[in-house]
Amino acid sequence: MPSKRVVIVGGGFAGYEAARALLKIVSRTGDDIEVVLVNPTDYFLYLPLLPEVAAAVLDPRRVTVSLPATLPGVRLALGTVHAIDLESRKVAYTDPEGAERSLDYDRLVLAAGSVNKLLPIQGVSEHAHGFRGVPEALYLRDHIVRQIELATAADDQAERDARCTFVVVGAGYTGTEVAAQGPVFTAAIAGRHPELAGQKIRWMLLDVAPRVLPELDKRLSRAADRVLRERGVEVRMGDTVEEATGEGVRLKSGGFVANRTLVWCVGVRPDPLVENTGLPTQKGRLVTEPTLVVPGHPEVFACGDAAAVPDLTRPGQATAMTAQHATRQGKLAGHNVYASLTGGQLRPYKHHDLGFVVDLGRGEAAANPLRIPLAGFPARVVTRGYHLMAMPGNRVRTAVDWALDFLLGRQSVQLGLVRGPHVPLDTDSPELPRVTGK
Repeated sequence: MPSKRVVIVGGGFAGYEAARALLKIVSRTGDDIEVVLVNPTDYFLYLPLLPEVAAAVLDPRRVTVSLPATLPGVRLALGTVHAIDLESRKVAYTDPEGAERSLDYDRLVLAAGSVNKLLPIQGVSEHAHGFRGVPEALYLRDHIVRQIELATAADDQAERDARCTFVVVGAGYTGTEVAAQGPVFTAAIAGRHPELAGQKIRWMLLDVAPRVLPELDKRLSRAADRVLRERGVEVRMGDTVEEATGEGVRLKSGGFVANRTLVWCVGVRPDPLVENTGLPTQKGRLVTEPTLVVPGHPEVFACGDAAAVPDLTRPGQATAMTAQHATRQGKLAGHNVYASLTGGQLRPYKHHDLGFVVDLGRGEAAANPLRIPLAGFPARVVTRGYHLMAMPGNRVRTAVDWALDFLLGRQSVQLGLVRGPHVPLDTDSPELPRVTGK
């Protein structure tokens, strides 16, 4: 048995980087420290490129990076954590086949990430498609192809129109990218069906915000809005869905839109595990010290979307729930965990925002690297360059897929996926996690 064990909950941006940083230190020092990563899948998911999977630009394997292959020396425990005992320092989890397992720890890193954010709108959880994982992206891709192909066989024009209408709710990064990629994808599919010649394919983007990408500079927001409208997307700001049914959606502004596809990209919230720890939270996120330590529990660290880490560059606020912060917090968590085990000094987290990138497809993007607003082709180059640098693997394969998409176009075959328990919009577990020993 190792002299010390560090258990990391979650293999997203924060958890992955924490494991990698700690592994590098232990490999260099030779300390007898075991690193265990508990995650439902055996891969790290590069979420920013998920819209390109749904639009058939990228193979899903490009955005999934093997944990065993890229973290040699880290023990992978496949499963979902459902209970934490803080007094006995024990984590309980359920593996993919339903077996109950547990792990003792000397240090715990909570990097459970986030899940879909649901609003109390009737019918959304039953009829909308979430967008937080590979199964959801693949299902959405299959679903879009299916609707276009079913429209070719429809004799009733009203049914054909409904199947060719796609509604995206949420004009943040993900929703904007999905809405921008959508018309290009559906046009490629419809172009292979002469029966749809002259048929209008309708894409709508809804959000209660006053403008697209409200987090970005107004200039970039206008650039993204322009691209969307040029592609025929109906951009409706200040509006949202009031009710969803199997036949369509009723809008808050009034009126009913007949459709068969509702994509829910409203936002995210911390994983339910965080809410049920019994530890202090801020807007659902675990309160931490600047060193990522959970107050009152020096053996517990939290980072990423699950943690309300004080933003030392903006006093009084917590860091935003972004991959940029999660990545850097994960690296610091690995360093501070090692320091806490060996008597070293813990460092506080401080990071100035370096900007954001939004890929709009077909040579268009919006970006503000180092606060320099870019649009069009220059932004596209920066955006794709950033993604290739940020990905921990599959860079060459991703670049090849981009080249093949440019040269050969989209693949539109269905994979036979159907909606099931692996692609729910409501990602809450039926049984809430339990934490004892507050």
